Amino acid sequence: MAICEFCLNHTKEGECSIGLDIRKGMTCHEFEPGIERFCANPNDFVSAGQIVGMAMYFGIGRSELKKVRLMAAREEGHR
Repeated sequence: MAICEFCLNHTKEGECSIGLDIRKGMTCHEFEPGIERFCANPNDFVSAGQIVGMAMYFGIGRSELKKVRLMAAREEGHR
């Protein structure tokens, strides 16, 4: 699994829309997480903790995890 799979910059064709090489690991300075990358069905979203737990399980850490936390908190605020 690569961090690109959780990023909004990752296209259906499997490329980075901003032109970066596809990452093999779980770090990328341009990482832009999207809730739809974690929950295919919006009704599956339970809490920010759920999304953060999923991110940690998949090996997302450091600054990328901070971005996931912000995205999850924003989503939780919208519900």
